Amino acid sequence: MAVDDPSSQAPRRRTPDLIDGTGGCGRPMVNRLARATAVTRRPSGGKAASALLTR
Repeated sequence: MAVDDPSSQAPRRRTPDLIDGTGGCGRPMVNRLARATAVTRRPSGGKAASALLTR
């Protein structure tokens, strides 16, 4: 599984916002479920985040 992002900034950990709903929940969830994760910078800009999930 992989997702693309046009931003060149690396993902950062943050405290999930459970009140205003501004995010922060996805990455910790994926990290717990995935066997491995990686962020790869694209030569043309941006990045791709991928996760290896067990069936």
